[in-house]
Amino acid sequence: MSYVDVKHLTKRFGANTVFENIDFNIEKGEFITLLGPSGCGKSTLLRSLAGLNPTESGEIWVAGQDITHTAPQKRGIGMVFQSYALFPNMTVENNIAFGLKMNRQSKGEISREVAKVIELVALSGKEKQYPHQLSGGQRQRVALARALVVRPRILLLDEPLSALDAKIRKHLRQQIRDIQKELNLTTVFVTHDQEEAMIMSDRIFLMNQGQIVQQGAPESIYTQPVNEFVAGFMGHYNLIDSETAKSLFDLDVASKVAIRPESIYVKEEGRHYESHISAPQIATVKNHQLLGNVIRYQVGINGCDLTVDLLNRSSERLMAGGSQLELLFNLNEIQAVSA
Repeated sequence: MSYVDVKHLTKRFGANTVFENIDFNIEKGEFITLLGPSGCGKSTLLRSLAGLNPTESGEIWVAGQDITHTAPQKRGIGMVFQSYALFPNMTVENNIAFGLKMNRQSKGEISREVAKVIELVALSGKEKQYPHQLSGGQRQRVALARALVVRPRILLLDEPLSALDAKIRKHLRQQIRDIQKELNLTTVFVTHDQEEAMIMSDRIFLMNQGQIVQQGAPESIYTQPVNEFVAGFMGHYNLIDSETAKSLFDLDVASKVAIRPESIYVKEEGRHYESHISAPQIATVKNHQLLGNVIRYQVGINGCDLTVDLLNRSSERLMAGGSQLELLFNLNEIQAVSA
């Protein structure tokens, strides 16, 4: 048995089935991300693990113990919400100490544990401040510290970074991952951000319409999508119908095929290409987007529109709309995908 085992879990709100017969397991110390579009059921599943949403059927086991009907406060689970949920009339240290006080721990023990976790989340010097005196990132670290100080068996994080600006978000997600590794803390993280999931996770559970449609290491989810939804949700895959696949790649397939934008190259004069790279084909640039170190081109070829990602090596190499170029395809990266 794994550290966390979820068996046939079903949740409904009235006539609406949020998820049905969900099964998965998590090993101790793993960082799992529930990833998917809004409304797919990921936050409801997280709240069900915490005991905040009772389920219609199924079982939740942690460390060999059935906690399906255990009260939330007795599950040994810490949870961090998107909205911080801090007490505005309490200082940082009192917010963090709240759970320990509810557990009736001694003042000396509370003081020691709060000091440890404040240092862990890099909030030293902020102990006497109130939430309104803190930045969004600092408030989220207080919420994280409050969840960690009670030493939970599992940490649940419900889109905790979505309200933060990009720079703070990148810093805090790395800090969360570092703390999780240091404590070897079994963690389930909810996000709809593919980049965030790829960077932070040991495994990703990709959800759609109440089901886990694919689970695995970030690299396998990204490079081996099992169907059109996964290919469309991860990595801006180009989805190409079977007729176009025949004309472009000379492939006889019954289903659509998928190829990533970075697996399509622009021919460079004088460069030798290996045998798994296709012969060049003429395409026309329709438009482009500058994404920092990547330029994303929309091109037309054989009546098909494709996305091509190229490294932004020089502004002088930027290709304007109407430009023609020769495209090469990495044939090893073309995959058939089911509907």
